[in-house]
Formats: sequence, structure tokens, C-alpha cells
Amino acid sequence: MTGLLISAGGTASVFVASAGIALVACALVARLRVGALAPPEQSPAMLAELREAVRGAAARPGLRLILALLTAESVVVGGLDLLFVILAVTVLRRPQAWAGYLNSAYGAGAVLAATVSAMLVGRRLGVLVLAAALALSGALAALAIGIGAAGTVVLLTLVGASRALLEVASRSLLQRSVPVQLIGRIFGLLEGLTMAGLAAGALLVPALAGLGGPRLALVGVAAVLPLAAAAGARHLFGLDAGAQVRVVEIALLRSLPLFAELPAPAIEGLAAALIPRDVPAGTDLILQGDPGDAYYAIASGHFEVRQDGRLIRECGRGDGVGEVALLRSIARTATVTARTDGTAYELGREPFLTAVLGHAATQRQAVIATDALLAGDAQLTGDAG
Repeated sequence: MTGLLISAGGTASVFVASAGIALVACALVARLRVGALAPPEQSPAMLAELREAVRGAAARPGLRLILALLTAESVVVGGLDLLFVILAVTVLRRPQAWAGYLNSAYGAGAVLAATVSAMLVGRRLGVLVLAAALALSGALAALAIGIGAAGTVVLLTLVGASRALLEVASRSLLQRSVPVQLIGRIFGLLEGLTMAGLAAGALLVPALAGLGGPRLALVGVAAVLPLAAAAGARHLFGLDAGAQVRVVEIALLRSLPLFAELPAPAIEGLAAALIPRDVPAGTDLILQGDPGDAYYAIASGHFEVRQDGRLIRECGRGDGVGEVALLRSIARTATVTARTDGTAYELGREPFLTAVLGHAATQRQAVIATDALLAGDAQLTGDAG
């Protein structure tokens, strides 16, 4: 769109259109109201959280390397906007609009990589992280040779695809490797490092271009990721080997209609938060009238759901129970009892609500399922009466 706007109305039209889009975005979100999942007084001070995140990262070399790679990636991304202009105007000798077209090629590569990144759930990621980083750097360095417009478009498509794979694989590995209680703090630290990296990249390109021209700028930015990886690539494989890949839990969550549409990183995050519970026959998993504090995904066994003593339905593997009380903030509406020995995975209230309310398709599925359960319970209760 930027390329077309520059061609049609000049550079100023891009700023006008961008301002208009920003105003539309503001209007769309202005009326949104989302309640906190926990009272503010339960959260520690921001600086204390930051110190804990830094200490947690500093204690693990592999974790430090992932943060370094993602920060280096943001340096590259911060420099790319300027490199698009340099490539278009200085290297290819094309009009300014070509900066937009080159950016589109980069974006197309990211879209193409999305089909591959969706297959990364439950897989080892260390080799992919390094391969994506090297491919991204190699493609950027090759641009310095000057291979014409068509070759530049192809290489920038590879840059976009490599960057998308590096982003997804690195963040997934980071999520697997961080204790559940530290995930929010570590990712908060990462966002701060990302913003700093974007700023550094935007400063690096003009400095290198001023010293040695566009080719030095391209080679210099291309060298950022290899330098970060060289600081401790061996720790990356150790981190990957030590990270627990919860294949069983991921498969169980994928089998539940409620979570079927969640993206891969969210599924892995939920899998890490699951706690297995052995439930002997005759034991109550959920008791009617109790407060709702968890959701349960049934992995094995047969369970009966009773309301006021009346059998409402039976559940087995691939079913989940407990969502009504969590989503409606009410007491448990029924008792769930194990008819045979079974296993259920417990998912706490906060990660459950974060996953469900933070993803539109999943939220719609949850509302539909909850309404159906309540309507069915009411119908059965009325029939019994």
C-alpha cells in the first residue's frame, strides 16, 4: 500500500493514510472493557517483577542466549525499514515506491512461513532456531552483492520467512524453558529488550551507511544474529534438550473442542500449566456448590456429572469439566464423580481465563458450550421435576 500511495500521491499521502488508519484503530478499541483476572493488590511491584525476571534469565545460559537472539532479531527488524529504502533507491536505482514493494516481498515470506510454523508444536526447536537465524543473515548479506530487482525480491521473501520461523521457534522454546510462574515476567523483559533492539537497529543502519555505504549497512546488519549466536550456540541445544515437550498434554488439549482453535504457542503454554490428578473410582473431582477454581481435562476413565443427585451426563477422555463456574463466576453447578479409576489434568483459573478470553474464536466456542450446558442442565432438571 505504501508503494502505491507514493506513486499516486507522494510521500505525504502515506502519512495521511497512516494517521487515518490509526484513528480507525482507536475508534475500534475505544469501547473495549476487559476486567482484571486478579486484583491489583495480588501482583508484586513492577520493579520487583523485573528483578526476578533478570535473575531468572541470568541464572541460565540457554535462556540468556534465546533472549539475546530475539533481541538481535529485533535489531535486524529495526534496521530493515531503512534498508528497504536503501535497497530501492541506492542499490536498485528505483523510485521511492519500491521501498513499499520490497517490504511486501518480506511480508509475503512471513505469510508463507506461517504454514510451517503451525507444525512446530511438540517438536525440538534448537536446530530450527539456528538454521532460521543463519538463513536470515545469509540472505541479507547476499543482498550486498547487488543481484537485480528479481533477485532482491526473492531474497527478501526468504528474509521474511526466516524471520517468522525464528520468531515462532525462539518464543516457543523460551516458553517451554521458563517456569510457569516466571513466564509473564520473562516475556515482559523480552518486550523491553525488543523495543531497545528496534531502536538500536534504526540507529545502526545510518551509522554503517555513513561509514561505508549501503553494502556495509547490509553486511553489518546481517552480522548481528551470527554474533549473538556465536556467544553460546552450544547452550541453545542444551536448553532445547532440557525443555520438557508435553506431547501428551498437547494432544489432549487439541482433542478438546474448547481449545482446538488456539494457536500453537498458546497450546504449549496451557500444556505447561496442566497438573495431572489421579482420581480413584468413587472420588468427587468437582463438588456442587464449591467455588470454581480450576478446569479439568479428562485423560482417562469414566465420570458421572450429577446435579442435585440426578445424573445429567457422562464424561470420558476428550471431555472437559468445570468451565461454567469459571466463565460465569458462579459456584459449581454440578458434582463430577469418577465411576472408574481415571486421570484428569487440572488447569488453574488464571491460565484458563487468559487462554479463553484472550482468543476470539475460543471465547465464542466457550460461550456456545457454556450456554448449551446450562440449557441442557435446566431442561433435565425440569423434566425430572
